[in-house]
Amino acid sequence: MSVLSADNLSVVKNDRLLFDKVNFTLAAHGLLYVKGPNGAGKTSLLRAITGLLETEDGGVYFLNQKVALQRTLFHQQLVYFGHKLGLNLRLSALENLVFWCEQQNIQVSQDDIYGILGELSLVGLEDVPVGHLSAGQQRRVALARLWLKTAASLWVLDEPFTALDSNGIALLTKKVMDFLHAGGAVIMTSHQELQIEYPRQELVLEYRI
Repeated sequence: MSVLSADNLSVVKNDRLLFDKVNFTLAAHGLLYVKGPNGAGKTSLLRAITGLLETEDGGVYFLNQKVALQRTLFHQQLVYFGHKLGLNLRLSALENLVFWCEQQNIQVSQDDIYGILGELSLVGLEDVPVGHLSAGQQRRVALARLWLKTAASLWVLDEPFTALDSNGIALLTKKVMDFLHAGGAVIMTSHQELQIEYPRQELVLEYRI
């Protein structure tokens, strides 16, 4: 069964057509890699898929039903990781993740969150205000959501490897692979060539004047 599909998606931004007639189907265990130069609309496509950006035309379908008709189920099954990390810089890593879990109705103990932050090499930084962390450490805090939302079946990841060191890249790569092998579906962009050794579809967007 299709987890996520797009039917003739078109997006206009600032009176410029970014892309039109975009079609794809992504099944369980499927990886879709979106490529293209800056300004081609990669981020806009991901935002349109997740409902954060209005489309000019076309539709997005989750489990073969239009997302607009089942937004609650869609958001329960989705983890979206965008350019903005969605962290409160005055709160600690622990406080940010506790708040996010409450928003997502995720039942998790603080000990579980401490364990995940430890796995992400943030031991000793759990209670430090996020604004005092490095860019890479902040991204690790935000990426902890992938570990926390175990009920998700779809990850939409926009440049998730940005600002990560080699260890962080390896850790995230393994997490993505484990999710795919377990039946998850992933759509993602990346500035650098994708180093995930896994069968994938590629969707190439072109810059339009």
